[in-house]
Amino acid sequence: MAKVKITETILRDAHQSLIATRMKTEEMLPILEQLDGVGYYALEMWGGATFDASLRFLSEDPWERLRKIRKKIKNTNLQMLLRGQNILGYKHYADDVVIEFVKKSIYNGIDVIRIFDALNDVRNLRVAVETTKKEGAHAQTAISYTTSPVHTTETYVKLAKEMESMGADSICIKDMSGLLTPYYAYELVSALKKAVKIPLELHSHMTSGLADMIYLKAIEAGVDIIDTAISPFSMGTSQPPTESLVATLKGTKYDTGLEIEKLNKIAEHFRPIRERSIESGLLNPKVLGVNINTLIYQVPGGMLSNLVSQLKMQNALDKFEEVLKEVPRVKEDLGHPPLVTPTSQIVGTQAVLNVITGERYKMIPKEVKAYVKGMYGKPTVPIKDEIIQKIIGDEEVITCRPADLIKPQLESIRNEMKEYLEQEEDVLSYALFPPVAMEFFKYRQAEKYKIDSEYTDKEQKTYPV
Repeated sequence: MAKVKITETILRDAHQSLIATRMKTEEMLPILEQLDGVGYYALEMWGGATFDASLRFLSEDPWERLRKIRKKIKNTNLQMLLRGQNILGYKHYADDVVIEFVKKSIYNGIDVIRIFDALNDVRNLRVAVETTKKEGAHAQTAISYTTSPVHTTETYVKLAKEMESMGADSICIKDMSGLLTPYYAYELVSALKKAVKIPLELHSHMTSGLADMIYLKAIEAGVDIIDTAISPFSMGTSQPPTESLVATLKGTKYDTGLEIEKLNKIAEHFRPIRERSIESGLLNPKVLGVNINTLIYQVPGGMLSNLVSQLKMQNALDKFEEVLKEVPRVKEDLGHPPLVTPTSQIVGTQAVLNVITGERYKMIPKEVKAYVKGMYGKPTVPIKDEIIQKIIGDEEVITCRPADLIKPQLESIRNEMKEYLEQEEDVLSYALFPPVAMEFFKYRQAEKYKIDSEYTDKEQKTYPV
């Protein structure tokens, strides 16, 4: 058994899970050389919600973050999370946008792209995987893990084989809700290791309190890489702590070879950031506890907080328990989709509406209609005819890959925002989040003007006309 490799999530999923992706680039830069010297397999530092959050809340250019981090990280793979044909947004984009996004990500410094689809519809992974490989980066496909009567070990083995034959360089079991249990993790990893030849990675969250035990059993079953978070931003809805896993495996045949002392110095850098996050209220103690609702209702941590805010807005927080019970019912109606962006929002919103209106499917959001029409891809099991009838009536359900119906978009997007264009990457930022990116472009222009004005004023003061 080779040493277990570790992907560190502190620069992406750890702070996404605990402080809503609010860590700034300037808080990361001072510790990057030390992170690079640890000996991690990869640093997950981009993609997921970081792109949207950088533009929307931090007034930062995500592309600039990637370039700054790449400049300081010389020895470790930089990894990002990509939602297949959804890229980093919440709907499907045309192939030309996906291809250009992947190219620019790799050009700016990404080495490993973890590509997943919320429905595990491999057709939605193909373009991103092909482009990643063509551009010379590592294409890791991810299995969105969920539990249901139809999600069996055989389902996941079949999926892994499809991913391998598609050209995936490795496969990740993406347990975004913390639904895996330790002994089943052993069974699943064992089956996947027999079925495919490429490396296997495991990603989980401590939401249900099981992830560190899951990791241990998966390691015993032969998993190659695990995702952990440096301790100040571990636990709760984040990953298990890096230091604890390193200490657990030390001196065994699975020894990671990483040094606790080096990890402790890195933890020291992030502790004050954690403290500031607690003081500001950004880090809510609620996300640090064990939430067993995850196992009962299969609701990921992020989705739980989303349901709470939706109910607060409707003045219906007393209906929370009812909504939690409705989520699995809606999930079943919609063909048992794994609950991850965007399907978690689709199922969650419908469950809230079903409870608040007092009648199931009385109100149906356009995203739910699009989902049932097949615009997000193919669910694991076909949706029953009576549910289709209830939601979209006699409208036709598409059976092709959804992106086949989308015409190329890049040129028209470029024309829409060309007066703000400062780098080719801006077209992609605008493609994914038009209003948010536009706000950022205006802010960037104003900041530039301010600097130019200050510079001009100083010049005039020094050399009076």
